[in-house]
Amino acid sequence: MLESSKSISQKNKNFGIIVLCFLLMGSIASAQNFKLLRYDENYEFLKDSTRNFYENLKFIPLSKEKDFYMSLGGEARYEYVDFNNEDWGRLNIGHNNFLLQRYDLHADVHLGKTFRVFAQLRSALQDGRVNGPRGIDEDQLNVQNLFLDINLYQKEDKKLTIRAGRQELDYGSGRLISVREGPNARLYFTGGKIMYSSSRFSIDGFAMMADTIYAGVFDNKMSKQLNLWGAYSKIIFPKAGNLDLYYLGIRRDESLFEEGIAPEKRHTIGTRLWKYGGGFIYNLEAAYQFGTFGSGNINAWTGSIDIGYSFENVKFKPTINLRNDYISGDKKDGDGNLQTFNPLYPKGGYFGFSPQVGPVNLIDIHPYATMDLLPQLKMQVDVVFNWRYSLQDGVYRPSGTLNLQGSSSTERYIGTAYLANFTYSVNKYISVVSGIQYFKTGAFIDDIIPNSKDGVFFNARLGFKF
Repeated sequence: MLESSKSISQKNKNFGIIVLCFLLMGSIASAQNFKLLRYDENYEFLKDSTRNFYENLKFIPLSKEKDFYMSLGGEARYEYVDFNNEDWGRLNIGHNNFLLQRYDLHADVHLGKTFRVFAQLRSALQDGRVNGPRGIDEDQLNVQNLFLDINLYQKEDKKLTIRAGRQELDYGSGRLISVREGPNARLYFTGGKIMYSSSRFSIDGFAMMADTIYAGVFDNKMSKQLNLWGAYSKIIFPKAGNLDLYYLGIRRDESLFEEGIAPEKRHTIGTRLWKYGGGFIYNLEAAYQFGTFGSGNINAWTGSIDIGYSFENVKFKPTINLRNDYISGDKKDGDGNLQTFNPLYPKGGYFGFSPQVGPVNLIDIHPYATMDLLPQLKMQVDVVFNWRYSLQDGVYRPSGTLNLQGSSSTERYIGTAYLANFTYSVNKYISVVSGIQYFKTGAFIDDIIPNSKDGVFFNARLGFKF
């Protein structure tokens, strides 16, 4: 249930005081751009500078020579969500509005050039959702990152590092391995990674365990078995673009698809060719999956084309893009074999900032455009047309879990999503994001759900980082 108005008012007051402090701080301090993975930030450049209050938090010497140092940082995010007809009226919830909060603090300790420890606590909270928190909404307090880095080799632009412990992962465009930044609770794993990088080539090899997430305080349980392993590489071609090559393996004791519930061991090999920046932009990706599902075999695939143009020298700096995705679904319900693509640990907002259709058994056509209305205000508008790839398979959620079984319907069209999203950057520390989404149900949804209803989603998010 929603908290009392007095409790919410007090939280708003406290949050407002914190935001005001950082607004004032933003006017007197400079900072590098914050990274999606906060452990990718490096504040060693402040070593020999005269530091103000904020910069003293980012570089705290721990030795006279300043080769031992610590950096502190954090984040707070406050979000209001308003959803009408979630799951197109199937759950009979109607209007559902709720509050989401996320807080974290981290410490990054460098012990010379060889050793480094990164630790991060995170709290994700939910208040007022009618049918309770989803798995992506709440994890009251957990250790999000806690790992040790050891630099085995470093010379000029070449570096070889091993990492052990709990850590976030994010690769490529987030189609398969993502921290899941859009939802309130981000993903993490526990395991080991070896990383090599140079000016034009990098490769990571990793072996990870996934936790079972509970909503309480320090109550998540490690799987104690290998759930995710693989290698991800990137090759940079100056002026031409970038090429990613990857292999990913997963093991799950119990996976759910329309074909059934069974143990799953799946291998993914894929490639991505991409280029962002001024002029012609593109993001092309293809992946093939094989393995076992129970006693049956897996044979699945996906292909994506995203091309566009960025008019950097035109007023408002508009970009226009067109995406087209093909993602396989199961060919024959009940035969034991599986052709359904598994997105593994996908980015929640890959098909829109709050998608209702996940990247499984899907064909979509997705035109979108962006525009800088002001130097600090960016707008994006999208239209997403969604079809089922296979009539023998259903519709899945953004996480990849089954939502609606579909083998009983001969209808293919799922529906059309219309989206508009606005991002206002007050300064480097404070941002405001708001969006609205309207989902017009198609013939498949109308066939499967009696008296189906169009969905409307709205959110407003205030966040700051330091």
